[in-house]
Amino acid sequence: MKNFKMAWRNLWRNKRRTLIAVASIFFGVLLSAFMSSMQEGSYENMVNIAVKFYSGSMQIHKDGYWDNQAINNSFETNEKIVSALENDKHIDFYTPRLESFALASSEEITKGAMVLGIDPVNEDKVTSVTAKLKKGEYLKRGDDGVLVSSGLAKFLKLDILDTLVMISQGYHGVSAAGKYPIRGIIKHPNPEFDKMLVYMDIKNCQEFYSAYDLLSSYAIMVDDHDKMAGIQRRLKKAIGDDYEVMTWGEMQPVLVQQIESDRQSGAVFILVLYLVIGFGILGTIMMMMSERKREMGVMIAIGMKKALVRRMMFFETMLIGFVGVALGVIVALPLVYYFYLNPIPLTGQAAEAMLGYGFEPVMKFSMEPLVFYNQAIIIFVLTFFISFYPLINITKMKVINALRG
Repeated sequence: MKNFKMAWRNLWRNKRRTLIAVASIFFGVLLSAFMSSMQEGSYENMVNIAVKFYSGSMQIHKDGYWDNQAINNSFETNEKIVSALENDKHIDFYTPRLESFALASSEEITKGAMVLGIDPVNEDKVTSVTAKLKKGEYLKRGDDGVLVSSGLAKFLKLDILDTLVMISQGYHGVSAAGKYPIRGIIKHPNPEFDKMLVYMDIKNCQEFYSAYDLLSSYAIMVDDHDKMAGIQRRLKKAIGDDYEVMTWGEMQPVLVQQIESDRQSGAVFILVLYLVIGFGILGTIMMMMSERKREMGVMIAIGMKKALVRRMMFFETMLIGFVGVALGVIVALPLVYYFYLNPIPLTGQAAEAMLGYGFEPVMKFSMEPLVFYNQAIIIFVLTFFISFYPLINITKMKVINALRG
């Protein structure tokens, strides 16, 4: 404790030097926390969009379905699966689906369409379809009509109350054909989906494909994405090996790779920033050692052990790091929290580019605790290694040379 108090007092004997060192750490922590929060916020936004627009947090399929997404790989409605989904407290919502493809036609115009048979009530809880409704009305359970994406409707020159004709191949090769009134037009944020998506009530869809009581998947929303691994294990154990349980990351590996690639490029910038901070701290410690060389020589000459001097210098070095980190985190928390509540709106070409990819044109921030913990851990590790310089210097110090200095 005495060494600690002495180290604290020694720091403020030269306030300018200490403040410069603390300021370099403070601004480094503040900037890196701000950037990390902005990065992680953008990743969270991308994941939420991908999850909320289509895939859900997780999906259950028949084993092998994801590699061969044919209607013949669908499975019968299963009470065992429903029971497992109902009994998991971390699953917020789930919805059954029957997915396949068809040729959508209007008079002489034809285009390939992705047909999604849904439970209208549950699907809206998972992917908020009503929020995408541009015109008309949403489907009801048992509805014999369809919702058509705006890009597909525009290509086929169709509007609400018009009739959509679809032709396809049903379950086990059965011919599928039907005419369906268009109840509404949706604007899907994903440009590719917006060009080809058709929503039908799941019972109507099963009848169209002659796939009675069959499903291609259950889409699931969980309350916390960090708990998905545990949920996945529990579901696999409960429903058996005949089914596959996939997380959004397994279904969308390209998005995961994009996030990891961008995270690594951001880490390079932050690494450079911390190198600058590290050299700043090292420069301050070297200056401190040079200025106090004679003082330390006197202390050792009158009987103070080198171990006590080393301990005092270690405390001084770590205190500089602690004060800088504490101030940086204290200022960063409310700043990041403000932007977390008030995302930065984007305009111009940047906004258009994000809208084109189906993203909301805002720069979001994250309040993930690791954004702040990482800065403290990195600085303390950096300061710890820098503290070896004065320790080694004191160990090698020759008292006579120090007294002359």
